[in-house]
Amino acid sequence: MEFPAATTLAVRRLMRAGGSDFARTRIRSAIRCAAFSETEAVIEGKMKFFSVCSTAFASVLTLSLSAKAADKQFLPFQPEAGSETSSGWQLNASPYFWAAGIDGTVGQFGHPPASLKSDFGDILKDLDFAFMGVAEGRYDRFSVFSDVIYTKLSVSGHSPARVLTNKISVTSETFSGLVGGGYSLLTNGRDHLDVIAGARLWYASTKVSFSGGLLDGISREDSATWLDAVAGFRGTYFLTDQFYLTGWGNVGAGQADLDWDVAGAIGYQIKDSISAVAGYRAMGVDYSSGGFDYDVVQKGPMLGLVFHF
Repeated sequence: MEFPAATTLAVRRLMRAGGSDFARTRIRSAIRCAAFSETEAVIEGKMKFFSVCSTAFASVLTLSLSAKAADKQFLPFQPEAGSETSSGWQLNASPYFWAAGIDGTVGQFGHPPASLKSDFGDILKDLDFAFMGVAEGRYDRFSVFSDVIYTKLSVSGHSPARVLTNKISVTSETFSGLVGGGYSLLTNGRDHLDVIAGARLWYASTKVSFSGGLLDGISREDSATWLDAVAGFRGTYFLTDQFYLTGWGNVGAGQADLDWDVAGAIGYQIKDSISAVAGYRAMGVDYSSGGFDYDVVQKGPMLGLVFHF
């Protein structure tokens, strides 16, 4: 989707009209996100993250930012199995936080992809809301799990010349959700190595809006939704009665050319019903369709709690 030529010309004239350096910088960033100009990118990291995801695993990230990242995309923390219910099922739930930065290329509104790089500190400044969570159920050697990441970011700036518009706002939303199942190839008490497979759904959107002036009420949005199949391994190994190592790796494709996620973490069993986990994770996806390009890698440290039921 492209902006009407008259609107693009009007915004460029607005930039030439002058104004404070601060206002000019904010407007350039918004224009960059909407692909008004392929050369304007003063706060490139922020605006380009808006194309994410996330990132929303991350994602990014929730909080969570990632960037799933968005994910633990995918079973971020795999603790000791929870208490067995009367039906024989062991249940775990894990809210987590992924402080992920992002690096890659993003193209929207039909314009060529542009490089992006933003650390977690830049992303956090514009974060409106984020959520990350994982749920898992285990029965004998079998397991089912889900992982959800959602992030919303926004930034706005006032125009130096109020004739065309008073304010430009950019909002980005990213969602990543994984549902899958696993089977334990190796088990030894609390230790296990699982083979896993599942499907991951992505959604990313960017919206640019104008308030006041001749462009009042005008907005444009570009978004994409895609689904990938992934497969891999995950496992847990207890070093002592309380400390354990956990990790996973999965890769796949579908509507995206490539979709992958790897992580490693160390956990501590606080008591039977709760564990704490800290580690590092990297996740990437390469999607392109209809003028929407999203080829990014999110990576950073993560923290979480695991509740056993």
